[in-house]
Amino acid sequence: MALLPPMDELRSRVTANLAGFRRQGALPLAEGLRHAAVTVCVLEDDGRGPYTIVIKRGAHGRNPGQWALPGGRLEEGEDAVTAALRELEEEASVRNVEVAGLLDDFVTDSGFVITPVVAFGGRQRPRRDPYEVASVHRVPLERFLAPGVPRWRTDEEGRSLLQMALGPSIVIHAPTGAILWQFTEVALKGRDLRVVGVAQPHWTRR
Repeated sequence: MALLPPMDELRSRVTANLAGFRRQGALPLAEGLRHAAVTVCVLEDDGRGPYTIVIKRGAHGRNPGQWALPGGRLEEGEDAVTAALRELEEEASVRNVEVAGLLDDFVTDSGFVITPVVAFGGRQRPRRDPYEVASVHRVPLERFLAPGVPRWRTDEEGRSLLQMALGPSIVIHAPTGAILWQFTEVALKGRDLRVVGVAQPHWTRR
């Protein structure tokens, strides 16, 4: 497994990797699509170890019980970064973060264009919004570099599905899995990876 550098160097490396990445946006929105934004937020544990957070959606709202990144729809007059950071604060109580850059917009089968924002938030303790979020989970960044991440499985339709296996009970499919895969390859490894067209399981289309 590749080793991650100290936090200050990691922040500089991720920011540089994203600055050198020619992201692809999907704007202007095609008819029928709605714009949303999410945050891949890197935080520090008590030993300065880097981790990010994923959430499991609550019973209310869209996609109950599904894995996600903190995020949601843009409100009127908002840009993607503003919306992503607002949702991060509302859903996980993480605020005052430093934006490192953006990944490619991802078009979902459920009719959204998601703009992923990568940010660093220091040593904060995320807390869930009890209405929208069932649980918040910490994923050490080293897990993204582990063997077998990502992995691929064939579904009942014969399609190859991406799985980001980030813990014993954390297996994340596209669209969130695709965003996290691009984060791993582009932000952490400095590679050029596109995830447009990554298949999404049928149950994400709700």
